[in-house]
Amino acid sequence: MKTELIDKAYAIAQERYAAIGIDTEAALAQLQKIQLSLHCWQADDVSGFENRGGDLTGGIQATGNYPGRARNIDELRQDVLKAASMIPGKHRLNLHEIYGDFGGKVVDRDEVEPAHFQSWIEWAKENGMKLDFNSTSFSHPKSGDLSLSNPDPAIRDFWVEHTKRCRAVAEEMGKAQGDPCIMNVWVHDGSKDLTVNRMYYRELLKDSLDRIFETEYKNMKDCIESKVFGIGLESYTVGSNDFYIGYGASRGKIVTLDTGHFHPTESIADKISSLLLYTPEVMLHVSRPVRWDSDHVTIINDETLELCKEITRCNALDRVHIGLDYFDASINRIGAYVIGSRATQKCMLQALLEPIETLRKYELAGQGFERLALLEECKSLPWNAVWDMFCQRNDVAVGEEFIAEVQQYEQAVTSKR
Repeated sequence: MKTELIDKAYAIAQERYAAIGIDTEAALAQLQKIQLSLHCWQADDVSGFENRGGDLTGGIQATGNYPGRARNIDELRQDVLKAASMIPGKHRLNLHEIYGDFGGKVVDRDEVEPAHFQSWIEWAKENGMKLDFNSTSFSHPKSGDLSLSNPDPAIRDFWVEHTKRCRAVAEEMGKAQGDPCIMNVWVHDGSKDLTVNRMYYRELLKDSLDRIFETEYKNMKDCIESKVFGIGLESYTVGSNDFYIGYGASRGKIVTLDTGHFHPTESIADKISSLLLYTPEVMLHVSRPVRWDSDHVTIINDETLELCKEITRCNALDRVHIGLDYFDASINRIGAYVIGSRATQKCMLQALLEPIETLRKYELAGQGFERLALLEECKSLPWNAVWDMFCQRNDVAVGEEFIAEVQQYEQAVTSKR
């Protein structure tokens, strides 16, 4: 897109927003600071590098078989960098434990060490990208239906040790990058059919978490993530939202909200203000559930827009971390990265351009008509011209131009895998 056209459109948008008291330059400056945590598992359908083979277990699925999946650590890094080159701003990379640099050796999950991620730390530093981390309890011979809540002490101890070691890895990542590594704990534990031991399994999970968090670290932050159900575990989930809210509030831990991990009619945006009153921070995993936790690519929709608006309305840009968590294997995986990331940023930009002070003034004065009218008018303001300027200033593809770039990469690289 021609620079002069972008400049002209932005000048008009800048003037239009100024009329309602919004400084577009200030909004762009804020957006520039927001770092998304890009999920490494979009590039390879959550396969990882353990070389175990087999399908995903633990209630999750990657659907589709589009050609070009990353098959090793070098291809995955190449794909991540290519995707990042089309996403404006500087962003983070979120790794699962199964993506360690194991050098072709079999390293069981209770044996993982920071050394297995040293090459990731060096790679991230070379490419100006900071790292986040996750323990991995699924797709393992000892996963079963229960991990941290397993009544078998040997299995439970195995996963406690695994998660402790993951925290040590996250600490080293945070120390090396001079910025805390966000370490997320999600376990699939649950039951396919009716259970009469709900309390017992949750007591075990609580005890496991207490053991895991015994060591305090300075360079990482702990997150705990809930779920409604998983495929094959439909009737009961040990780590429910209620469980983790209680645990997070009582232990001072960050609660992770995954937009696909709730009932279809629940508003995740509505949970932000409540959590921030009782927990230090909030972690978001943004995806798009279609009837269930299907992890479709994030798009600009009402749910994502309201989520981003609630963050700004709570003045919580410094307390809410935004990660992506979808894995669509039915379309070009690099394109999926770019679509979802840019859609999330576009939603954040619209939130930053909201005339919140005027809206609050109307609301506190009981002027419901004025509030609703302004909210509706904001939907058709030229935020897209501000977005184009953001892309231009970050020297990435403007508008639909990234489509050709993704196609070219597919032709030159991923189609030959």
